Amino acid sequence: MSPLSHDFERVFAVGTAALLVLSVMAVGMASAGETGGTHDDLAFDPDVPDTDSFTAPPADGTATVDGKTYDTAQAAVDAADPGDTVTLDGRFDETLVVTTPNVTLSGSGPGSTLLHGDGAGDVLAIEAQGVTVADIWVRNSGYDTATNDAAIFVNASDVTVRDSRVTDMTFGIWLDGVDNTDVRNNTIVGREEITQLTKRGNGIQIWKTEDSVIRNNDITAVRDGIYYNWAKDVVASGNTMWDLRYGVHYMYSDDCVLRNNTAFDNDAGYALMVSKHLVIADNVAVNNSGQSGHGILVKSIDDTDIRGNHLVNNENGLFVYNSVSNRIVGNLVVGNDIGVHIAAGSNDETVTKNSFIRNDRPVLAVMGDQVHWNESVGNYWSRANPTDVDDDGIGDTRYQPAGTVQQVTAKKPAARVFASSPAFDAVRLAESSVPVVKSPGVVDARPLTEPPHENWRSYYERD
Repeated sequence: MSPLSHDFERVFAVGTAALLVLSVMAVGMASAGETGGTHDDLAFDPDVPDTDSFTAPPADGTATVDGKTYDTAQAAVDAADPGDTVTLDGRFDETLVVTTPNVTLSGSGPGSTLLHGDGAGDVLAIEAQGVTVADIWVRNSGYDTATNDAAIFVNASDVTVRDSRVTDMTFGIWLDGVDNTDVRNNTIVGREEITQLTKRGNGIQIWKTEDSVIRNNDITAVRDGIYYNWAKDVVASGNTMWDLRYGVHYMYSDDCVLRNNTAFDNDAGYALMVSKHLVIADNVAVNNSGQSGHGILVKSIDDTDIRGNHLVNNENGLFVYNSVSNRIVGNLVVGNDIGVHIAAGSNDETVTKNSFIRNDRPVLAVMGDQVHWNESVGNYWSRANPTDVDDDGIGDTRYQPAGTVQQVTAKKPAARVFASSPAFDAVRLAESSVPVVKSPGVVDARPLTEPPHENWRSYYERD
């Protein structure tokens, strides 16, 4: 490179810095109340059950097994042999323990069959392998989180709980160190009157459980919808969770799959912590705000695929903290206060083919170094407007969504009023075109010219 070129770069960088200083000085005279826009025009109408319309069956219950009728569910279960079906109809005011293996406990529908506990301990305890519970409403467990009071406590493997309703409880369904369980098509509603979330239990508690499936459950009014602790190879799909602390919460759980779930109106949609080798794919997180305010929280998560998710109108679409070697691919991140918040040494991430659209701040990067997210195919940024000389859909110049401008506006929010000023535009130009300007933050080497997600407007289109 010629001496003249070196001089030009140096002069350009110095001039850019001078413009930045002038802008920051001007910030001191700006109104601190001028911040980013809102997203009140969001169109999102999830299909959830009307949990206020549940009506208990009025008739006293009858239990039938092998052609004989019993006045209590416990008497019928005790009389059953392995392979028998115990049919329940009506209301049973009792708690129940199943100790016979391979028994099916079947109601005539959760609105027609009710097992109503006494408000202490568990309502239904399954202590035998291979039991199936279907079409039953189980409610009114104990209130004690310390003793894990649950509507349904599963203490044996190969158990299925399906097509049932679980309400008015501390913990909904507790899987206690068991394997090969199938929990599907249930509606789980906690006690809304308990407003302190720490005094509520979780909807589905998965403790030291392996090779299990959690699918198509609706969960609300508990602490966390689905809580994992020391679990492995658990697949959760098609679940809908709302009005909770966390929709899904992982702790010390590896090799699990979270796919096609919906979490909305929670503090956080999906909170992933201290785990590895996860697949987080094709989930939806909308309107998650509050004390945490994340669509997906990634904390101490390694070697994980986060792909195809829709993160819409959250405080942080994606929050990445102290996590390494993850693949963040093909996600739609739209209308959030912050698209991606990255901090605490999170590095070696592959971030590509995502759509970052209409976020008040695309990226907030709390870091001292410059991190490159990709080399060949980048992401779409609604504010980037990259040049594309060869018309291949990939920009020819790099884009720095989290650089000097973002660092300044993070420290001085009032500076956002100058985000589109000529001075800040000059800073962005320097960061994208002049190698000598190497500010901390995130760099997208080859930004896309069109969003990979053509349907992103569906979240803003109303009937």
